Amino acid sequence: MTIDPATLAAILAMAGATYFTRIAGVWLASRFALRGRAGAAVDAIPGAVLVAVIAPIVIGAGPSGLGAGLVAALAAWRLPLVAAVTIAIVSAALFRAVV
Repeated sequence: MTIDPATLAAILAMAGATYFTRIAGVWLASRFALRGRAGAAVDAIPGAVLVAVIAPIVIGAGPSGLGAGLVAALAAWRLPLVAAVTIAIVSAALFRAVV
């Protein structure tokens, strides 16, 4: 297998750009103290991203995915994120085995 220098350069450039944008975002966010609604919006981003990633999978998985999604939503409403994700994984496995 040979590595094309142009392809390698493109991959390295994309990796560098991705790393730079992440570091720049962390640096920029550390310069501002967000309070009130802006702070609440920024605090909600991890959960919103998680829902955006998982929702298409849950909807496309049929009845077992919908059941596991419901259990996960109920767990996320009352428990910390790590516990809710663990319960979601276990419930998805159980629903797939049963349904």
